[in-house]
Amino acid sequence: MNTRPLVIIGSARKESDTRKFVDRIFHARDHTLIDLLDVQINGFDYTHNYPAPDAYPAIVEEMLGHKMIVFATPVYWYAMSALMKTFFDRFSDLITYRKTIGRSLKGKSTLLIAVGADQYLPEGYEIPFKSTSEYLDMNYLGYIYHCTKDELPDLQQIQDFIQKLNGNN
Repeated sequence: MNTRPLVIIGSARKESDTRKFVDRIFHARDHTLIDLLDVQINGFDYTHNYPAPDAYPAIVEEMLGHKMIVFATPVYWYAMSALMKTFFDRFSDLITYRKTIGRSLKGKSTLLIAVGADQYLPEGYEIPFKSTSEYLDMNYLGYIYHCTKDELPDLQQIQDFIQKLNGNN
């Protein structure tokens, strides 16, 4: 089992504020990064007929190899990015025809990194991350939020987040 955190980032730009914040948090920490801009993930299909290429199964396999999974997304219109939402919609595969794989996520830990222009994370923003984790029997450990209007992120928040990454929550 890989002890490095797996970071899955879903931003519409490669050099986004979200990516810069992820890089700041993980600058001195070994991690695996999957940028959803680099892969093709098909939208959820009730018939489970996904044309190639479809990177979702490979990403889930990567998730199975890590103890800690970090979702990183900007705040777009008070919600996660479209890339991240498409990714999350596909969790439906793991409770229908890929149940064995879905059950294999049990016990993994998840965290959220969110970046936006508002002073505070919108109310209810973290619910899909928290509830999805709980539904799949993963341990949701919380989030860190960075407002892009602040010149520097709150260093205490970053230290607290790193403690959660280290399993010291």
